[in-house]
Amino acid sequence: MAIGHQAEPIKLGVLQDFAIPPGSAYDTRQDFLDALALVFEEAQASGLLDRSVELVERDAAGLPTGSVRSVIDAYGELVDEGCLAVFGPHVSENTIALRPEIERRFRVPSISVCGADQWLGKWTFALPNGSMTDEPIVLAHLAAKAGARTVGVLVERSVIGQLYARSFRDACRELGPRIVAEETIAQTGQDIADAVRSLHGSRPDALVHLGFGYGVIRINEALDAVGWDPPRYLGTAFEDVYFSDEIWDAYVGWVGLEQYDEANLVGQRFLDRFEAAYGRRPEYYAPGLCRDAGVALARAFAGAEPLSPRGVRDALERVKLVPAASGAPGTTISFGQWTRRGWMGSGYLVARAVEPDRRSHRLVARFEPS
Repeated sequence: MAIGHQAEPIKLGVLQDFAIPPGSAYDTRQDFLDALALVFEEAQASGLLDRSVELVERDAAGLPTGSVRSVIDAYGELVDEGCLAVFGPHVSENTIALRPEIERRFRVPSISVCGADQWLGKWTFALPNGSMTDEPIVLAHLAAKAGARTVGVLVERSVIGQLYARSFRDACRELGPRIVAEETIAQTGQDIADAVRSLHGSRPDALVHLGFGYGVIRINEALDAVGWDPPRYLGTAFEDVYFSDEIWDAYVGWVGLEQYDEANLVGQRFLDRFEAAYGRRPEYYAPGLCRDAGVALARAFAGAEPLSPRGVRDALERVKLVPAASGAPGTTISFGQWTRRGWMGSGYLVARAVEPDRRSHRLVARFEPS
């Protein structure tokens, strides 16, 4: 018997820390898993990996509607299962609370798509699905480029909202436009009519939302009530549209930030292979993002010395200048010993607008600083 060929699979934890509502515009969960699985199958077929990768899933009801405790517990379960790395969690408020526990007792590397720099640490890496520091700069640039001299701002009452707001104020001081009104709203889908009326009274040229996104689920009804249809912008909360038709309806008329750019040929070639494998072509951020995470992890698994959590962490630090499927053409992934954010520059974010059909969206702009 060729006993040397019998290798156990590498276990990768996949931690989803928020519930996707019924009626999703895309099967986002399956797109995540299928993209990861395809990357690892390709890595094994090419000879990069000499064993398979097993995806070990855990769900946790984290913030904004659950608790950080459930996220920490789920992460611990994945570590106990023998996972050498974890993809997730992904909501910034959950990751900020989890990081100290990873460093204190779990010591297993994790890649998150969260945008909070406070997540980055000895064991914690990010391919940020937006960033609390990058997105506000792009939003200020978009509004100013469209001719807005003043803006009104809706800020969610949360860590995410406050981090966004701090960076947006700085960006507006440097790039314009001028903030003439700012209202704080809940993190969940509450009535925000009073906040909208207050902003409308200041007559800003444009409206900007800063937060996770659930806080403006009722925004368009509030705008209709005061007869206001301003240019309006939001960050990667835009990507919540893929979770439900309700959110898609709320975001019609908004320009938001995404990571899917149809001009990125790395991403399009991956979608070609995805479509051939699964019979569908999901043209939005998730497949490319998971491809990029999977490619980085596959290289880390292949280069780990030894194949252990610490070995995988050290090998992730050697991932350099890998062409990315996400973002504008030319985006690359590079980590380092003290570099924990894999996508650099603003090119990994593009501006898109939703269409009224609740299924399509179009490219509006790429960030091109003057």
